[in-house]
Amino acid sequence: MLVGERMSQPIITTTANVPIPEAHKLMREMNIRRIPVVDEKGRLIGIISDHDILNASPSPATSLSIWEMNYLINEIRVKDVMTKDTLTIKENDTIEKAARIMADNKIGGLPVLRGDHPVGVITETDLFKIFLELMGARDPGVRITALIPEKVGELANLTQAISEAGGNFIAFGQFLGEESTNREITFKVAGIDEETLKTIIAPYVEKVKDIRTE
Repeated sequence: MLVGERMSQPIITTTANVPIPEAHKLMREMNIRRIPVVDEKGRLIGIISDHDILNASPSPATSLSIWEMNYLINEIRVKDVMTKDTLTIKENDTIEKAARIMADNKIGGLPVLRGDHPVGVITETDLFKIFLELMGARDPGVRITALIPEKVGELANLTQAISEAGGNFIAFGQFLGEESTNREITFKVAGIDEETLKTIIAPYVEKVKDIRTE
């Protein structure tokens, strides 16, 4: 799955000389938390977030009057508070690459580029939606988390046994195990009840950590 297939679009951008209140209003109206900043040719030059705007606002303890504060805020431009060294991703990069960049840098979104022009934004919300699909969260079935031996063919034997019993896989994920000798798997199956499924997988797993019907 590529970033361009799941990014938020159409792209909403702003320019460097826009007053902070105007950028904030755009965020509220479009229900977004960050806006790429572009130059006159549409090339990315930075990004501004709701956090940047919050930091640019006067402290509640200020002695300024409301009129003075409004005047000063309107004098602040996007270019004064935006992040200039912006981390980005390409539309033909993988979703997992985007997730890795966001997790490693503790950020909630990345502008998606085609050349040096932003064409979308990939956000943590987009990744959460993908996770819901990956784990079959919206589809009914029996969900199992188990440990299987780290051996060639073990996973194939398990899935074959479930398929031969009439099970239909809705979701499947594989993760690091508790030791180097095993792997943790989480999957959801329709077409088999919970007790039958537990019996089917027993010869192939080291331990069933969780089983539930959702």
